[in-house]
Parts: sequence; structure tokens; C-alpha cells
Amino acid sequence: MFLRPHDRTVDGKRQAYWSLVESVRTERGPRQRVVAYLGGLDEASRLGVQQAAREKSNSHQQPSLFDDDSTEPRHADVDVSGVRVENSREFGGPWLTWQLIQHLGLDEFLQQTIPRGDEEIRWGVMSLVLVIARLCRPSSELHIAEHFYRQTALSDILGGPDAKVNDARLYRTLDAMLPHKEALEAFLKNRLGELFGLEYDLLLYDVTSTYFEGKAERNPLARRGYSRDQRSDCKQVCIGLVDSRCGMPLGYEVFAGNTADVTTIE
Repeated sequence: MFLRPHDRTVDGKRQAYWSLVESVRTERGPRQRVVAYLGGLDEASRLGVQQAAREKSNSHQQPSLFDDDSTEPRHADVDVSGVRVENSREFGGPWLTWQLIQHLGLDEFLQQTIPRGDEEIRWGVMSLVLVIARLCRPSSELHIAEHFYRQTALSDILGGPDAKVNDARLYRTLDAMLPHKEALEAFLKNRLGELFGLEYDLLLYDVTSTYFEGKAERNPLARRGYSRDQRSDCKQVCIGLVDSRCGMPLGYEVFAGNTADVTTIE
């Protein structure tokens, strides 16, 4: 048995009415017979009639070994005006970055290199938060803590609750990574050399600087020197960077802000 629609025009409006029809065999061949006229039906009623008719038609057949009702549509009334999007999170970019990190082996290196202490979230995991944020959406540690981390699926990917990731913890992560700077640079240099066949016959080196707003009294390297930013009124530090011939960074060093460029090469 099945449902058949019948279109009728009432008061100038076209409306659909439904009838329950079954196929029967007669002397003149197969015919269709109306079992009942059902009138106007909404979607929920049509689904109910179809399911009841199917069960009635199959009542003489052997029951199925598996439950086929799992594929049956279910109807529910939804108040569209009350539907809204809540807590949507960006997944694609962080997940792709996480896959690249695993392929690089950086996650294992950080877990093995940075010792475990009493912290609730391992410093190796927090380091990955900084790496992923730097690749997906470069920003400050404060922005990462208050916006980026909570707007992405990093808490599900890395397993760190939103409430445990704040700007102070991210700054402390930088402190935890700094003693392992040379080991990290050597690891990346060797691993990237394996993946991309880097050549080290020619190295490129340059020095830049960045200045600070304020006195920077707790930074012993912050000094006044030659300012490339035309801010001689601000203290600064100098940064030397070594690249391969294709532009792959291999290492960096931070110098006092009054250091002359030529003295940093050694």
C-alpha cells in the first residue's frame, strides 16, 4: 500500500488531499484500489500512515534479522525562531596543523625534551598551543588565551580545558621552552632537512631589532641603540636570524639593543 496525492482547488487555492491505495490482481490484470480517503495530511501524519501501511503489507513476511527502522525518517516539530548557533568552533585549520606537527614529530620531541613537573597541562602540550596559533592566526598570548583557543577545537584536539589556558600560562610556557632552544633548533634543522632535502652550503644572516614601549626595567637586554624603527626614545633588543639559501630559518639569537651588527656574526 502507498499514499497517493489528489490536487483540488478550494476557494481559488490549490490543496492536496491523500488516499491510501493498494495494488490488487484482477481478471483484467493488476489494478489499484483505494482503501481509504484520508483528506489533508501533514508530513508527520503521512510518515505515520506510510509506516503503518508498510508494516501491514509486510505482516505476512518473515521478520528481518536486523532492525531496518534505523533508516526510517523521524518527524519533529521545530520552532525555527528559537534556533540559534552556540559555541561554534573552528576545526579545520587547527586539525590540519596538528597533523603536520605529528608528521614532523614535534609533539614527541617536546614531550620528551621538556621535563614534567606539577603543572596540570604539560608544557609540551602548551607549546603546541603556541605553535598552532602562530601558524593559524598569529597574535599575542593574550589574544590566544581569550579568543583563539576558545574559538577553536584545540581543547578537544590537545585535551586542555579552556579554563586552564590563560595568558600567564602561555607566558610561562615560553620560559619553559627557552632552556631547550638549541635542542629544538637542531631537531627542526635535521627533520626539515630530511623532509625537504635542505642544503647548507650557503647560509644567510641578518639582524633586525624590536623596541619596547615603557622602561623595560626587568629586561637586561633592553638598551638604547641604533633604531631601525626611528624610535631612538625607546629601548630595544637586536635579533639575529640564520636562514638556508631557500629561506628556511635555522636559528636565531637575541642581543642587547646597543649591540653593533658586525659583532654578532661570531
